[in-house]
Amino acid sequence: MANESSRCIDTDFMASPGAAVGSPGPAIDLSYTLGNNGGDRQGGETPNAVRPVLPWLELIQHYSHLVMAVVDVATAISAPTQAHPVLFANQYFCRLTGTHPEGGHLDLTFFDRLSTADQKALQERFRRHFLSALLRHAYGHDLVSRRLLHEPLVVSLADSETGQVKQIELRLRTAEGGLEISAITPELSASLTACWVAPPSREQVATHLLGKEPAFKLLLATLKPGSYTASGHILIEGIDVTERETSRALIEMLVGHESVLGTRRFEEANRLMKQLFDATDSFLLSAEDNQAQLFTQLDRPEWQTVNYAVEDLKESSFLRATKRREVVNVPDLALDCATQCEQDLFNQGARSLLLIPLVMRTARVGESKAQMVGLVGLASSKPYAFDQADCSRATTLIPALTAAMRHSVQDRFTNIHPSVRWRFEQEAERLSLGLPPAPVVFESVYPLYGISDIRGSSDERNRAIQKDLLSQFCLALAVVEAAGEAVSNALVGQLALDLADHITALEDGVTVDSEVTLLRYLQGEVELHFEYFAQHSAEAETAIARYKATIDPDHACVYTARAVYDQTIGHINGLLRDTWNHWQQSMQAITAHYCDLEATDGIDHMIYAGKAIDTSFTEFQLKSLRYEQLRAVCDCARKGFALKATYDTDMTITHLVLVQAFTVDIVHDETTEHLFDVRGTRDTRYEIVKKRIDKACDAETGGRITQPGMLTVVYSTSEEWQEYERYLRYLHREGIVDSVVEQGTVEPLQGVNGLKFARVQVKPG
Repeated sequence: MANESSRCIDTDFMASPGAAVGSPGPAIDLSYTLGNNGGDRQGGETPNAVRPVLPWLELIQHYSHLVMAVVDVATAISAPTQAHPVLFANQYFCRLTGTHPEGGHLDLTFFDRLSTADQKALQERFRRHFLSALLRHAYGHDLVSRRLLHEPLVVSLADSETGQVKQIELRLRTAEGGLEISAITPELSASLTACWVAPPSREQVATHLLGKEPAFKLLLATLKPGSYTASGHILIEGIDVTERETSRALIEMLVGHESVLGTRRFEEANRLMKQLFDATDSFLLSAEDNQAQLFTQLDRPEWQTVNYAVEDLKESSFLRATKRREVVNVPDLALDCATQCEQDLFNQGARSLLLIPLVMRTARVGESKAQMVGLVGLASSKPYAFDQADCSRATTLIPALTAAMRHSVQDRFTNIHPSVRWRFEQEAERLSLGLPPAPVVFESVYPLYGISDIRGSSDERNRAIQKDLLSQFCLALAVVEAAGEAVSNALVGQLALDLADHITALEDGVTVDSEVTLLRYLQGEVELHFEYFAQHSAEAETAIARYKATIDPDHACVYTARAVYDQTIGHINGLLRDTWNHWQQSMQAITAHYCDLEATDGIDHMIYAGKAIDTSFTEFQLKSLRYEQLRAVCDCARKGFALKATYDTDMTITHLVLVQAFTVDIVHDETTEHLFDVRGTRDTRYEIVKKRIDKACDAETGGRITQPGMLTVVYSTSEEWQEYERYLRYLHREGIVDSVVEQGTVEPLQGVNGLKFARVQVKPG
């Protein structure tokens, strides 16, 4: 800037780098003493000795923890752009903002240290004061409400001495008539008239300030240095609200929609907690049954865990907090260290503790009548680091902390299958205490997999795509031909020939990319010119209207045949899903088990059953469940027999059950789309088979092992076949399947060999 010794506020509500700065006004000199009532001291003494004002000014200057600065406004029409000088800033303002008086004036670098968003917001606050002065000049009275003029703004600033980021709530104030505009340019007057033809009311001004209508935006853009003559003072007044804003940010994070239990959000919440209470460390303590766990080093990837018997915590400040159900302050661990747990924290450098009870749940701890509570603990290396204000602040956080944990648990464990909900509820209890997630694992469970696949669905969809595209291209050709009759243009003729060629190609069939590429062609080469065609031909305009009338608004193309296809697939899937869900009632009655059902082109089900899910699980229940699975799949097959007659389609349904006698371990993994995945390399073979078996072929004939209306069972060992051969015999006895069983070997799959299959016809019901 032109004069670095007088860094000031620009009349454009903060000078940009390199802006010229005019002569600053005189800085306030606090070294002199004012007389009584502000008058000059005369030669003689008065009966009442004149009380110097200096101590009060010195108090504001050196000891006030309010941020204060006074800006002098003096500008004239057509005067060079210059910054407003800062006449006065108290010591706290200077320390916080890093400003230093040089040459009798202030070098105010404060604005450059604000974020871009804070700078714009502060500019807006200054603009309101100049707008108020403008409206008072034009209409004779105040039209901007004091509430809007003094609306607070919170900005972030790093303390120039400590480097700690502070949140400062600023307000701009002017005395009554303290900022006056005495003249304005014709351009500014015209903008004012364009915004309000008649004098506005306070309500109209407030509406424009909040809504920012185009005419009002133009007025604000015109309200700039050189467009008016003004004089007066603006007081910048602020207060440190770091604690309040940190607490607000922490609460917003805790009660937000995202889970706080994720690593990054927990780390951020932990950082804010320590910042809010000026703590050097934090920890978690939980107890379940008779065992307690202390978690420390929460800011590291791996937390440190120490176990204690709950009985040994009887005299601890931790249980004191849970019994009282309130925040407990331990001023000095050196004087209050009754248990080994507290001694361990003391040995790690903690001298004072702040203990916040987190989430209560119904559970007895040892002989205590208190409900056990997870604790969030804050520690300081200094004794007497926390006080009553900290306790009060921590108490206000308890509902947010509780809501955060409950919300996180609900967010992660919604729509859990009833058979495994109990295990997720156990994990929810741990997480509600703020503990790190533990894997949800069910070991040694039996997998039962089956699929009912709609065969021919891809061909049916391709035919629907072909039909819709042919319809749309024929409509487009009608538009171009109508335009060609009215416009003598060679390009129109060539476009018609291109469309005819596409129609000929579509009649032979569609390719994988036809649906996308051909629609893009119509949009870019035909629809783009509709306006031109309509201008030159009434027939073309009619053809365009017919074209547009057939376009589905949701898909932006002709979607008639595909809509029928989608509806048919939806009905078939719904029929299969309802049938399977009906059978799930009797299957769950045999033994509680996990069942995941997915519907795409057909349905596939994945069942896991075993003692890890149902503690009363037996071998007989496993066999009963397997037999019931076959009966359910056969019922789905029967529902598909009337498919062709009901939906007029060539699609059919095939049915397969995959057998595995060995158990697997399943684990909940939040990074995958499934609730459970198998764990360990020994279980991956089963997953590979699941993904590829529905397209498998007979090793001898080359035909698909699944056939319409038939039940196919895939197995590996003779023991598995012996069990399922008996089930097929039972199904025949019930009149569900035919007596003839076709058998063969499955063609080797990638990474899997030796599978066999048995196939039997399902009888109509």
